[in-house]
Amino acid sequence: MSRLELKVNGRNRAVVVEPQSMLLYTLRNELALRSPRFGCGLGQCGACTVLIDGAAARSCVVPVSAAVGRSIVTLEGLGSSKRPHAIQKAFVAEQAAQCGYCTNGMIMTAAALLNKNPHPSDDEIKQALARNLCGCGTHLRIVRAVKRAAKEMA
Repeated sequence: MSRLELKVNGRNRAVVVEPQSMLLYTLRNELALRSPRFGCGLGQCGACTVLIDGAAARSCVVPVSAAVGRSIVTLEGLGSSKRPHAIQKAFVAEQAAQCGYCTNGMIMTAAALLNKNPHPSDDEIKQALARNLCGCGTHLRIVRAVKRAAKEMA
């Protein structure tokens, strides 16, 4: 076990963990951040997505030691119920979530896309979200939500 310093949602946080344990488990179990979800454990479904230095990352395959010295943002840090991020507001307005399991990954991936490309086309949105699995069928609503957030952020 090692004491590691992480910057999560703008705050420095010390954790005592195995350096090679996955970031997802540290976020959920040590820091009580429940938005990143365990889905596949292989980095394939996107439920565990967080932002690391502004880019979408699958926290189930990132060793916590690789996140030291980097800025980590979870859904809890993206916005709050009092001050939601534009993408969070857009997901609500477009009713883009059904069961909610994939929502964390969709929102965090969309936020990373909008950080990099503030005016994405439908095809760019679909391509960015293609690796986020959702069985509920809200993909068209999710695309509309991303477009709505892009417009609001412009």
